[in-house]
Amino acid sequence: MKYELVVFDWDGTLLDSAGAIVRAIQASCRDLGLPVPDDARARHVIGLGLADAMRHAVPDLTPEQVPAMVERYRFHYLSGDHALTLFDGVPAMLARLQAAGHILAVATGKSRVGLERAFDHSGLRPFFPASRCADECHSKPHPQMLEELMAEFGVAPASTVMIGDTSHDLLMARNAGVDGLAVTYGAHPHDHLLEHAPLASFDDVAGLERWLLANG
Repeated sequence: MKYELVVFDWDGTLLDSAGAIVRAIQASCRDLGLPVPDDARARHVIGLGLADAMRHAVPDLTPEQVPAMVERYRFHYLSGDHALTLFDGVPAMLARLQAAGHILAVATGKSRVGLERAFDHSGLRPFFPASRCADECHSKPHPQMLEELMAEFGVAPASTVMIGDTSHDLLMARNAGVDGLAVTYGAHPHDHLLEHAPLASFDDVAGLERWLLANG
């Protein structure tokens, strides 16, 4: 087994939530009379910690406006997050990886409260003995989330892999000295992900699972 520790991003990697995040960002801007980012700009910030994401999505946002923007975003996102679904094949993939002996973890830009809510809605909590969130660590692409997960389980970087749908995930992997795998069905476009030289990229969960079971 090459990868003892397999770390997943959440939004856009396990949960089909990128569209909902974009709509929540745009609705929040309209509520506050701020410039509304286009879909591409709003999608690019997915994976960052919430305050960082809002500042990147709306460059004119003042420090005083950040709390209100975060509050409106949470209002819009949480009003519909119960209806979001996992990508096809996610639970089966996690079950097979766990059965094969891999340690599974999550490193996400969500808050701890948000991830706990997502664990409850998705039913995936039993697969993940550990996780790190953006309000507990530095936001991606800082390597702290991965460094803490590796330290928790005593796993070396060479035995760890990070899987995500954004360049933030791949840069975090590089900064932590671990391999990065890209999924192209989430927030960031395929060509942008390839610019960050993932070890491999996948258009669906089935392809990711096959690769992990064969090479991981």
